[in-house]
Amino acid sequence: MKLFFASALLAAAAHAGAAPPLDPAVANMARVRVANGIVPGILIGTIINKERQVSAFGVVSRAAPRVPDADTVYEIGSVSKTFTALLLSDAAARGQLKLDDPVGKLLPAYLVPHYRGQAISLLDLATQTSALPRLPSNLLPKRIDNPYADYGDPDLKLFLAGYTLPRAPGARYEYSNLGYGLLGHALAAQAGMPYGELVRQRIVAPLGMQATGIALTPAMQARLAPGHNAQGAQVANWDFGALAGAGALRSSTNDMLAYLQAHMLAQPDAASAPRGLHAVRLARRDSSMPGTAIGLAWHVQTVRGRPVVWHNGMTGGYASFIGFTADGERGVVVLANAAVSVDDIGMSALVPQAQAAAADAPAPRLSAAALAQYVGRYRLAPNFTMTISANADGLLAQATGQAAAPLFARQADEFFYKVVEASLRFSRGADGKVNALTLHQGGHASPAPRIDDAAPAAPQRVEVPLSAELMREYVGSYALAPGFNLVITLDAGQLYAQATGQGRNALFASAKDALFLKVVDAQLRIERGRNGAVIGLVLDQNGAQVPARRNGD
Repeated sequence: MKLFFASALLAAAAHAGAAPPLDPAVANMARVRVANGIVPGILIGTIINKERQVSAFGVVSRAAPRVPDADTVYEIGSVSKTFTALLLSDAAARGQLKLDDPVGKLLPAYLVPHYRGQAISLLDLATQTSALPRLPSNLLPKRIDNPYADYGDPDLKLFLAGYTLPRAPGARYEYSNLGYGLLGHALAAQAGMPYGELVRQRIVAPLGMQATGIALTPAMQARLAPGHNAQGAQVANWDFGALAGAGALRSSTNDMLAYLQAHMLAQPDAASAPRGLHAVRLARRDSSMPGTAIGLAWHVQTVRGRPVVWHNGMTGGYASFIGFTADGERGVVVLANAAVSVDDIGMSALVPQAQAAAADAPAPRLSAAALAQYVGRYRLAPNFTMTISANADGLLAQATGQAAAPLFARQADEFFYKVVEASLRFSRGADGKVNALTLHQGGHASPAPRIDDAAPAAPQRVEVPLSAELMREYVGSYALAPGFNLVITLDAGQLYAQATGQGRNALFASAKDALFLKVVDAQLRIERGRNGAVIGLVLDQNGAQVPARRNGD
């Protein structure tokens, strides 16, 4: 059943009447996104030449089929990291600390790991170069649908005391929720108050943000849009313990526009306003994304010739995007109550392009033989390759160290992503065979010669039905790694798989005890004990086979 959708322009500020209209191509992207019934509602807030506007699409939920407005509350996920970075920059501007201070200086009771005597600095944490992993291995959630809720101070302290850094801090970008959680924890400890209260005192209250915080006030609760997973089902809200600085905040479009405008102006209007607003946007280190640097949390990139500063976020039921042009002329906030990326909408609204609507247009279907000619590996940089594979639904692209993402055909030899604003154009040699590709992203063109055909097309799998009794045998939690579980659930006759901190995806069977996903080329082989009971599984993905024992067995 398709979800009812509508769109409206809402006054986000007294100046909204003079704001230019939302780019029609961007509006169309949002309309299409909600029309498929997966994303209930999307809000796009813009600031153009200091004038604000909010455009609303869809509804709050099936149970509340009303258009969301600028005061509707959403989880903003990792956009919270920009608040943590601003707390750091503010403290530095006030002379309370230095960016190169070791984090251990703020947490003297913690045994923070070193690398050959080199300590992790606050700057290392803020630029995602701390050498800490994405998540701590002792993150063992009691509820997979609220994975951070029960991770407390003792858990963080225990993990840090036993962890060995694999490289020197500052050497390489590696996105880390753990690192930003630690940064927020350290700043709160220095200030002598909880992280949420520190955010309220230093950022939220001075900027007049009435609907932003960790704890939901009665007013925020009344306006909270329920979250939904990538399949459109309503899910639980996320709560954060010791790692609150990584993604705990909730906010509204009105509040986020006030926050955005403060960054665009980069100068406080009052003595109580946060300081260091300009410092957070300065490019300090390279990120893992081609052509992108990182400041204090914010990504710094040139998109279609314009320098932009941006960050995104996602929880189990929400997605967010915030960005502004470096000249302060244009800014965008996008909030949605489904775990479906809105980065493409945000970036297209920030730097409009005539081709934006094409990303949601029906893509031409190519035959298996036509797809096979693109399959192979392409070198973007030393030790950084793009692997192209094929399955029954089309092409998949996977860059080194990243998840595979589906590609969609735009025209001959040209494909685009929907999860990010990027495209691939393949080129051919004199013999007519594909010999290279060019990645187009963020205004940059990165050529990559073909290096081999080592990524064969995925085998065609025939979906077979399973009995309800057999499917119930698979339901359970499976430990792929410490703190990282794969949970299989059964909902209305459909099996689903969900990894820790990720969205839920449908599972299909090719045979008894043989399951596969369609969104990525991955298979699950169910393992049984001598008595025939399910005791574990093996995940087969990207050439690796990862065994997982069933939790509780």
